[in-house]
Amino acid sequence: MDMTYYDHGTPAERWERAQMFFDAKDYAAAARVLGGLVEEVPEQTGPRLLLARSYYHSAQLRRAESELRVLVERDPVEHYARLMLGRTLERQGRHEEAGSHLRIASALAGDFERV
Repeated sequence: MDMTYYDHGTPAERWERAQMFFDAKDYAAAARVLGGLVEEVPEQTGPRLLLARSYYHSAQLRRAESELRVLVERDPVEHYARLMLGRTLERQGRHEEAGSHLRIASALAGDFERV
């Protein structure tokens, strides 16, 4: 197996590396690290959510949507995933579909004025 900088190290080391890339606004590099990490630990929410955020910020909106849908399907009350899914759909011009997710996210956050 060909090991690269992006998939080298323990899962904890890769998680830390991905967060460093994300914090440095190198979202594409963060996504490269996180892609392998999510495959390795698909049940963990944190890496998948950061992967979705990395895709969102690097304008890979279909990929962001796909990861966010996995999270929302797995945990329908995951507020931030709902919010990000709504915003991702908005950026794709799918405003009607986005609205339902944004309303649910608002309700989950206790922001009933928006609902």
